[in-house]
Amino acid sequence: MKRPLLLALCALLPGLAAAAELRVELELPDLRISDYRRPYVAVWLERPDNSVAANLAVWYDLRMRDNEGLTWLKDIRQWWRRTGRDLTMPVDGVTAATRGPGTHKLAFTGGSSPLGELAAGDYRLVIEASREHGGREVVTVPLQWPPTAEQRLDAGGARELGRVAVELIP
Repeated sequence: MKRPLLLALCALLPGLAAAAELRVELELPDLRISDYRRPYVAVWLERPDNSVAANLAVWYDLRMRDNEGLTWLKDIRQWWRRTGRDLTMPVDGVTAATRGPGTHKLAFTGGSSPLGELAAGDYRLVIEASREHGGREVVTVPLQWPPTAEQRLDAGGARELGRVAVELIP
């Protein structure tokens, strides 16, 4: 099916995008260092013009007294500049505690929060990790929403992020 025709059908049939799924597996590497701190991580979708289409996940230290964990969100620099500083934290269904090393799974269904009524088009899934006494890394995965066929897209980081796998299901 030609892309313009597909986009026109998606506009006429909003339920098509609502049924679609976006699944993300992201790996936080097990770094064998003496002063390891769990990374702050942000996951979002952005449009080709770099504007944020949807915040999907923000992991930070929720247990710090006096909500001091909020202070360090600005260290997830790209996310902070694009959308973080304009949000009131915590964001229901988006924010959660930091995670340790391992593979973590996220799943989202079109038509429900945080994807909402995401318009058909080209996007980038962006994952940014920042760690105290560590580094910062950003991984991007280009994708089309809604998917027309099942797809698996893979990417990977070099240090703060490991393997990233994105699965799109119509």
